[in-house]
Amino acid sequence: MIMDIKEAMSEYKLRTCNEIESWDTDERFELIDGVIYLMSPPNRAHQKICGELYRQLANFLFGKKCEVYIAPFAVYLSGNDTRVEPDIVVVCDKSKLTNKGCEGTPDLVIEVLSPSTSRYDKINKYNKYLEAGVREYRIVDIEYKIISVYNLENGKYTCDVYSDENTIPVSVLDGCQIIAKDVFSE
Repeated sequence: MIMDIKEAMSEYKLRTCNEIESWDTDERFELIDGVIYLMSPPNRAHQKICGELYRQLANFLFGKKCEVYIAPFAVYLSGNDTRVEPDIVVVCDKSKLTNKGCEGTPDLVIEVLSPSTSRYDKINKYNKYLEAGVREYRIVDIEYKIISVYNLENGKYTCDVYSDENTIPVSVLDGCQIIAKDVFSE
């Protein structure tokens, strides 16, 4: 079935992962609780920051059991109604990895804010990641050069905020640290 994504969004109908994956479209979108969210292409600064975060994590994880992925990479969080594409994902349980992406909760998710996704990443995705039990969620704010780190403790997120002057520990990867000045380098 060929479905125009904007046409599908105008129908105000909840969708499923199985349904949207049958569509023939080049549009990038996410599905949260059956609702479609279009994704705009990231800008150069966004891509540079994602690349640096990926580089640091991939270097640390080389030869270890956990794996890191960069968008576009599908993460299926709950049932058949939520599929997201975080900017960076770390998965330590390889049984969750399939040819489609990650089926289940990843250990670490990083979202780099864009003007068009800021509210969505801070509210919709934050709540979905919390509900799914993502152990560590990071939000990278390009404009203010800060990284908010949310660690899951007793079913709630605690938050620490770091600047571009910090070296930031990754709680789910023992011994791993992110060098923030390299992430935000011009």
